[in-house]
Amino acid sequence: MQQQKSNRSIPIGVVVSVSTLIAVVGSSVAWWNWHSHNKSIPPVEPVITQPSKEPAIPPVTQQAVRVYWLQDTGNSAQLVSNLVRLKSDIGDRHLEVALKSLLAGPEDPAISTTIPVGTKLRSVRVDNNGIYVDLSREFTSGGGTTSMTGRLGQIVYTATTLQSDATVWISVEGEPLEYLGGGGLEVAQPITRQIFERDFSL
Repeated sequence: MQQQKSNRSIPIGVVVSVSTLIAVVGSSVAWWNWHSHNKSIPPVEPVITQPSKEPAIPPVTQQAVRVYWLQDTGNSAQLVSNLVRLKSDIGDRHLEVALKSLLAGPEDPAISTTIPVGTKLRSVRVDNNGIYVDLSREFTSGGGTTSMTGRLGQIVYTATTLQSDATVWISVEGEPLEYLGGGGLEVAQPITRQIFERDFSL
């Protein structure tokens, strides 16, 4: 009876060898399956998403013009300018807006104007011959020679704010301006900044 039990037992070395073989074969099969599976599926490229952006709103572009005023220096007056920024939606009306700002009068008490209150801009246009400014009759009323000279300079310099060497033609109620005021200040036509500086003094 004891002899039969001994013959049926399996040596421990055989058991260990078989277990090792099964483990190795199992690992090889698992590696082959994994490798075959990964070769059949192409690698997935990472997807990088960009944060959404709102459409850019273009900034409001602006242009600037200079409006000319008078400032007392003690012994005389001098032409000084204020910068006026204009929105782009005014089209080609830059000179119109500049001259209307001038006729409205200064807001700064340190500067002044000799253009009579109530003077209106009837029209302004630009062509190859220069800049044409037509003013209402109030422009010629009141004041002496200094006042007339000052308002003439204000109009000439403001009208040429976009082109300093341009020529200016001034009319009042549609008629060319030849004399200004009761003092009979003669006005050459056309007039430029250079002519004003040469022929007139403030």
